[in-house]
Amino acid sequence: MASKAPILLATLLITSMAALASGGGAVLSDPGAAKGEHFHPKGKHPSSYTLAIREEQLTALPFKDERDFEEAKRGFIAAPEYQQIMAEAGHVAWDMGSYQWLLQDKEFESIHPSLQRQAILNMAYGLFEVLPGKIYQVRGFDLANITFIKGDTGWIIFDPLTAKETASAALKFVNEQLGERPVKAVIFSHSHADHFGGVRGVVDEQDVLSGKVKLIAPVGFMENAVSENVYAGNAMNRRLFFQYGVLLPRSPFGHVDQSIGKNTAAGNLGLIAPNTIITKDFETLTIDGITMEFQNTPGTEAPAEMNTYFPDLKAFWAAENITGTVHNIYTLRGALVRDALEWSKQINIALYRYGMKADVMFASHSWPRWGNERIQEVMRAQRDIYANLNNEVLHLANSGVTINEVHNEYRPPKNLRDQWAAHSYHGSEAHNSRAVLNRYLGYWDGNPATLIPLSPKESAPLFVEMMGGSDKILAKGQALFTKGKYKLAQEILNKLVYAEPDNQQAKDLLADVFEQIGYQQESPSVRNSFLAAAYELRSGIPEGNSPKTGGADTIKAMATELWLDFLGIRLDSAKAGEQEFVINLVLPDINEEFVVELSNATLTNIKGVQANNPDLTLTINRSDLEPVMMGTASFDDQVTAGKVKHQGNLDHFRSLQSMLVNFNPAFELMPGTARKPADTGKVTLAQPPSGSSSGM
Repeated sequence: MASKAPILLATLLITSMAALASGGGAVLSDPGAAKGEHFHPKGKHPSSYTLAIREEQLTALPFKDERDFEEAKRGFIAAPEYQQIMAEAGHVAWDMGSYQWLLQDKEFESIHPSLQRQAILNMAYGLFEVLPGKIYQVRGFDLANITFIKGDTGWIIFDPLTAKETASAALKFVNEQLGERPVKAVIFSHSHADHFGGVRGVVDEQDVLSGKVKLIAPVGFMENAVSENVYAGNAMNRRLFFQYGVLLPRSPFGHVDQSIGKNTAAGNLGLIAPNTIITKDFETLTIDGITMEFQNTPGTEAPAEMNTYFPDLKAFWAAENITGTVHNIYTLRGALVRDALEWSKQINIALYRYGMKADVMFASHSWPRWGNERIQEVMRAQRDIYANLNNEVLHLANSGVTINEVHNEYRPPKNLRDQWAAHSYHGSEAHNSRAVLNRYLGYWDGNPATLIPLSPKESAPLFVEMMGGSDKILAKGQALFTKGKYKLAQEILNKLVYAEPDNQQAKDLLADVFEQIGYQQESPSVRNSFLAAAYELRSGIPEGNSPKTGGADTIKAMATELWLDFLGIRLDSAKAGEQEFVINLVLPDINEEFVVELSNATLTNIKGVQANNPDLTLTINRSDLEPVMMGTASFDDQVTAGKVKHQGNLDHFRSLQSMLVNFNPAFELMPGTARKPADTGKVTLAQPPSGSSSGM
């Protein structure tokens, strides 16, 4: 079919490069992926309605613009023979081979054509030259890119990936291809784990502590690198299953891409504290002969983030502020809503300060852009799409459109839709538009009926009763599904599933509906969410683990106050009842003091204060508290070992421990799908942060 030619041609543009990386064979996570077989026995192929929408998309989108493919393969030097990188623990940390089916010379009708295009672009694997003799990137070793700047005597590394194993493999490969050089500096562009977690794979912590290696980060980096995933970490981790599709098979019917890369590595995540902090709006450093001007851009893609300009090289590093996608204003795994207008303004500052003179722009995800005209085009497209999102949503809101309507009303102007750099892959127009309105006006739509609504499981039985019972809903739901009216079908079937969570027939039909909606999505985050929900409705929550940001380095970096706050979140108020006590906590090795108080079934803390008449005073070095925080030692172990001094009744502390809850990381998001976790009967002070902020 003629309309399919653009994607097929684009595939060919990158296949020759990817073939060098294939090592003679692909490893597929889903054996039927290459044959077009669905991985689930209840799974369905795209309906005629989904295929019709796909044909419209093929016609409407700017597939004739193939510059991204030319840029994605430009500068390719080499790829290793392997496609799997093993974790130190023995499992597979990274597997590009599991996506090789994407490079077949065919279209996949279960994938939005724009998403298939993005997924092929993200198949770049190996070492690339960005600027001859000076700037190199390794792509396809993790969710992010790792960048190597050649200084006078060594490497300056930007963003050392998620895991020690993938970062180490990248450094080893670069040294093999370009000659071995010592690492002189590492730059963390921002506070998300896929940009710092592999640091121990490229530097030794003692070299950072001694100052031999510069470790540079934006102001606020350490606080935000740790804190973003703690308070709601368990919920974020569970929702990550949906946004990132981490337990979906890699298949045309499952996980195909993550928009800013293929997926997230599952190895050892580390964190070393920076020894150099960029505090000013603009700050210049010269390291190993390379001059860099850093631009702090707080409140954009991350709370702490910075761009970098290389004036001698006319090269602009855009961190994760400008990539091959419109990003999340609201990330579906959960996070504070970002400021689309501030994001646009920071891109504008970079455009006028650096973009007018840069010859190359590269970033922590996606592919570089060469030539000043091209750079300005992409920067303006992304500046304008974030500004348009902010301004048009507020225009609609001021015209009476509510948060429950705006996602069906907002649409970028055609001249932005015709530019690939303004397409929402990591984000989506639907959830980003609601996020903007929520940022300014909150979640309420102004209708009192929605201000204090019933919970779905409470209201659903009434809806089912008034619709005439489950048989009528199933019949109507099937009729709507057959007609391709999927969003109407989900409205009534969702009510039935909440009213009757054990009704597998209803869950299977709703799964069929979700699957078709998922196939139609340009954004993999939205696609994954529908397909993961369909999977769970059919089979329950799958076994497996998602990437986590918790670990020894993360726990050590946690502020004591943050840990105490999280204990307050874990407190079961019903167990606390009317108990009250005051505990003084003293950490002499770091000169910290706290008052921890239980009153009104609520745990609070205050730093730098000691109560005059506490019920208990605990004195423990922070270094001895950290094993307790990590769960490698119990508090009673430390008492027995003489590492805790106490005055007063220790029963108060033991009582506090008995009030804490260990959160279940497999709670249900769809009714009737949860696995019951093993009950150890033991609750400890330790529950590390379990969310993931990778590339979000």
